[in-house]
Amino acid sequence: MICICCPKGCHLVYDEKSGNVSGNSCAMGARYAAAEAVDPKRVVTSTVRINSSTAVMLPVKTNFAIPKHMVMKAVELLNDIEVQPPVFIGDVVYKNILGTGADFVCTKTVNE
Repeated sequence: MICICCPKGCHLVYDEKSGNVSGNSCAMGARYAAAEAVDPKRVVTSTVRINSSTAVMLPVKTNFAIPKHMVMKAVELLNDIEVQPPVFIGDVVYKNILGTGADFVCTKTVNE
């Protein structure tokens, strides 16, 4: 796998039997590989509808990473949501996604 912790993009190898990581140039890469191999997580970005004269869609993202296998179900939760302005960056659009404790939050301010 390729490490995404910094711009170096180290090519990592994770040994499932021993839990050892090779190819990393720093400790962040070792932690990333171990977590990615055992329980991959992703920050999810998407959009929701907004009832506004200045915007049709509102960008949102999870406030922290959720398990990768839940990403598609999480995005489906947004299909029936329509937000009323005003909304501000950081406002919660959907709380506690699939019991993970993560929320979808606005990433754009729309006043009208």
